[in-house]
Amino acid sequence: MRSLATFISFFFVWPAFSQIEVPLVSPPAELKQTIGFTEIVVNYSRPSARGRKVMGQLVPYGRIWRVGANESTKISFGDDVKLEGHSVPAGTYALYAFPEEKQWTIVIHKNTSHWGDGRDEYDPKEDLLRFVVTPLHTKSYQETFTIDFDELSHESARMTWTWEQTRISFLVEVDTDSKMMRQIENAIANNPTADTYYQSARYLQEENKMHQQALMWLEKAHQLAGDKYYIHRVWALVLAQSGDYFNAISHAEKSKQLAALEGKDEFVRMNELSVKEWQKKKR
Repeated sequence: MRSLATFISFFFVWPAFSQIEVPLVSPPAELKQTIGFTEIVVNYSRPSARGRKVMGQLVPYGRIWRVGANESTKISFGDDVKLEGHSVPAGTYALYAFPEEKQWTIVIHKNTSHWGDGRDEYDPKEDLLRFVVTPLHTKSYQETFTIDFDELSHESARMTWTWEQTRISFLVEVDTDSKMMRQIENAIANNPTADTYYQSARYLQEENKMHQQALMWLEKAHQLAGDKYYIHRVWALVLAQSGDYFNAISHAEKSKQLAALEGKDEFVRMNELSVKEWQKKKR
């Protein structure tokens, strides 16, 4: 009797001790990207083709897709953004798509509680935004579905989805410039240092705007800090942007000389390349 009881006890208890954690076929991933001052976070699962036809079969045309696997893909914007010119407030959304052979409809959905694509629970009335993009055919083959950001600048980037030989791409825009200019204005008004003037001028140079203001700030940075290879480098770039290649070359040569003394080989090479380019334009 005891051995029977022991057997029964073991039989019913054993499954609880035999449970194992199985790796997911489509593992979760988190993508974080900062554009300017705005952080964007994407949480999605990454399915692989594994010998299957993806577009039109594994990802059917004409019906909603969760943009990945398992749970619905979530995208969070730290600030207000624009997607293909359409305004999207800061917050977290579900990211869906309606694929077709010739065009895809991208959906920013306010209800983030659905599992996967939501099936019958998905309500188009809860969409915040829809816009259409054209899929691109790639020469290379992408085995595992990948979301990424490309063509990054202070103000924008392109969000890309790649799987099999299909690439989806759309523009994400953020408002960096107004925030940066307010920050610069406040810093210049409150005990600015050489670095304050240099960083402010550098931002204007990177944005290729307000050249005369940038030159004034570089002059002040130079007065406070003395001859620095990085100040002369930005000075040269601003002058070149404004078309003054003669003086741009002069500052590039100075930057190269100072960089060489500090062992900054990369700045030596950059200045040499710039001088070579500007010599042609000076003519």
